Amino acid sequence: MTLNFLSRNRSVLIYGASLAVLLFLMKWLEWRFVIVDRNFELYAGALAIIFTSLGIWLAIKLARPKTVIIEKEVIINGAHFVLNEKERERLGLSKREIEVLQLMADGLSNHQIASRLFVSINTIKTHSSKVFEKLEVERRTHAVDKAKKLNLIPR
Repeated sequence: MTLNFLSRNRSVLIYGASLAVLLFLMKWLEWRFVIVDRNFELYAGALAIIFTSLGIWLAIKLARPKTVIIEKEVIINGAHFVLNEKERERLGLSKREIEVLQLMADGLSNHQIASRLFVSINTIKTHSSKVFEKLEVERRTHAVDKAKKLNLIPR
């Protein structure tokens, strides 16, 4: 549990540790400048550079691009493909299983399907076995053929 907490809040902990180091550095510089009697502007300028650099670093770490999900419309031979919803519901196929079935029809391996859908290989194997079970087939090619005949995936 502690390891999970540390990995989840890594950026925050690094930022906090950096602030602690900077506070120590400020006190050390204060003592150093009091004894040497330097100008306050030099001290403030150094701190401004340090905190600006830390702020830029933190902004880069926290500002990550957001994932965008795009739905696509399939057009085959100038005609729109219409999914046979009644058959899909009768067989009990989920939308994710239909998506896996379509990627199987495109000729992708389990590893390629997993990387395209951002899931593990075991998840794809589970989806595949459920599709085979629901379509009552034993092979990928049979599943694809049956799905095309039932209008579950485009021909």
